[in-house]
Amino acid sequence: MELLIGQMFAGLSLGSVLLLAALGLSLTFGQMGVINMAHGEFIMAGAYTAFVVQQSLGSAGVSLLVSLPAAFLVGGVMGLALEGLLLKRMYHRPLDTLLVTFGVSLILQQVARDVFGAPSVDVRVPSWLQGNVELLGAPIPLTRLFILALALACLAALALLLKATPLGRRIRAVVVNRDLAEASGISSRRTDQLTFFIGSGLAGVAGVAVTLIGSTSPYLGPNYIVDAFLVVVAGGIGQIKGAAIAAFALGVLQSVFEFSTTASIGKVLILAAIVIFLQVRPQGIFTLKTRSLA
Repeated sequence: MELLIGQMFAGLSLGSVLLLAALGLSLTFGQMGVINMAHGEFIMAGAYTAFVVQQSLGSAGVSLLVSLPAAFLVGGVMGLALEGLLLKRMYHRPLDTLLVTFGVSLILQQVARDVFGAPSVDVRVPSWLQGNVELLGAPIPLTRLFILALALACLAALALLLKATPLGRRIRAVVVNRDLAEASGISSRRTDQLTFFIGSGLAGVAGVAVTLIGSTSPYLGPNYIVDAFLVVVAGGIGQIKGAAIAAFALGVLQSVFEFSTTASIGKVLILAAIVIFLQVRPQGIFTLKTRSLA
């Protein structure tokens, strides 16, 4: 029983990391049609932001709380710059966005190597997140609980933004029918910028979260970008609730597979499971309904 609970929580914990990495991507890829391969490097930028803030403030607890909004701003500004300088000319050309953002991701990795060096750096975990709590006899790490709570908080905030704010209504209107939204007085250009800022900012927050469970290096982004895309595709393009379900389902499945076999075989089994699922349901768990004639 303890082993089962521990394994289930490990899966939920892995799912929460996948959800944090995929939430922003669900906005930019799902709702704007941009294949942003630099999304992983925005996660890396968030992780290095946590490192820099901790080096500046010293206190691990205070620096973690300061790092979360700081990383959101850093990721958001980087995304806004990428959108304004390059991607705004490439909407409706997803393959071009893939190639361009892949090049940007390589540049950002080199910049990180030049600034911070190739070796990994560590961010200290606050004392109040060290240790475990017991759940029915199974030890549950506090850092994993914090990441799970952070992922659920980001999910709730994003859902509230899309459902209950004027900006969220503008974003949904542009997704459903861009031309009709513009005819109604909505600036799709402004909406695209804000959407990219929020999506990239969420990647920065994900970067802070991953510093609690591992080291930070210039190669951090590629570890998450493929899994994040798998979550978005399996959940349904542009579907936040689909991304949440897919992230936790893939996290639990991967935990079970890795426990039964090895990490490498577990990855292969997860990829095979997603391929089979998409053969049965190519639109993902949920389908985005639009009025677009395209």
